[in-house]
Amino acid sequence: MSGKLNKRTVALMAMRGEKVPYTPWSFGFTCEAAEKLKAHYGTNDLEPVMDNHLQWLSPFDGFENIGNDRHRDFFGVIWDRSEDKDIGVVANCLLPEPSLKDFSLPPLPGADKFAAIGKQIEREPGCLRMFAIGFSLFERAWTLRGMENLLMDMCINPEFVDDLLTMIADFNIAVVKKALEYDIDVVHFGDDWGQQHGLIMGPVMWKKFIYPQLKRMYGVAKDAGKMVSIHSCGDVDELFDDLIGIGFNSFYPFQPAGMDIATLMDKYHGKLSFWGGLSTQRTLPYGTVAEVAAESRRLLERGLNGGYIFAPAHGVEGDVPLENMLAFINAAQSQPGYRM
Repeated sequence: MSGKLNKRTVALMAMRGEKVPYTPWSFGFTCEAAEKLKAHYGTNDLEPVMDNHLQWLSPFDGFENIGNDRHRDFFGVIWDRSEDKDIGVVANCLLPEPSLKDFSLPPLPGADKFAAIGKQIEREPGCLRMFAIGFSLFERAWTLRGMENLLMDMCINPEFVDDLLTMIADFNIAVVKKALEYDIDVVHFGDDWGQQHGLIMGPVMWKKFIYPQLKRMYGVAKDAGKMVSIHSCGDVDELFDDLIGIGFNSFYPFQPAGMDIATLMDKYHGKLSFWGGLSTQRTLPYGTVAEVAAESRRLLERGLNGGYIFAPAHGVEGDVPLENMLAFINAAQSQPGYRM
């Protein structure tokens, strides 16, 4: 690392749009890709090897294995992982009807789960502290109700959709308020709204149902002086101005297959930071080692002006050759100004 600046400081500078001594990074991998790297490095713990600058904090336990390649999440949703080993496909429907009668979300995670956040910070004090809520709103709603059902409800059962999203947002706000008792830097909300081109529910429905709840959730973090980061796959840049207006600071995963990376970085410099950008649809699975290295160096150089954290455009999939993974890892870690 830089002699005077730790990873937390460099990442905070980048997220604020300030010039940095080197471009910080955060690398994530699916199970299959991670196994390739573990075998290569001879370790089951990739974090010390990657030296990521972002530290992920959450009070939610991992999924419970209930057998037959099925896993239950904190909310009771069952995921079939017989094919997709990382997340899976929803295998049950907790809200078969458009009604919240006799339905409630689970209690908040216990105090011990939040206390574990403090212990994790103590173990890695030099990283940027990202408190994350995955599947935070639209995704949580459709996992409970079903995607097709929820999209139809937006048209024919709007009061139910409002009530469901309000319930979920209230839960998230309570979780964030507990997390704010700890020294975190960023509140990160994961929620997919985009397709390869355009929004899943369209801009009108997004503004009607999603935006008001985001404003409430982001407001809690902003009122506490924290930055707000979001994850949404797909082509969602049409939402950036609205999101910035309610306190949004940083966007991931910044997918070049659906967004003009260079144009957006220039347009929003000083207003919004990005992380991602290295294509997991094209460059990483199909490019040569030289092409991956060149694209990585280009992104890392752009990042020196601030407003960018280098990363693949999503968790790296198993179709990416080991040599291509090593190429972007080495490009990041060989930057002048960085020492591991």
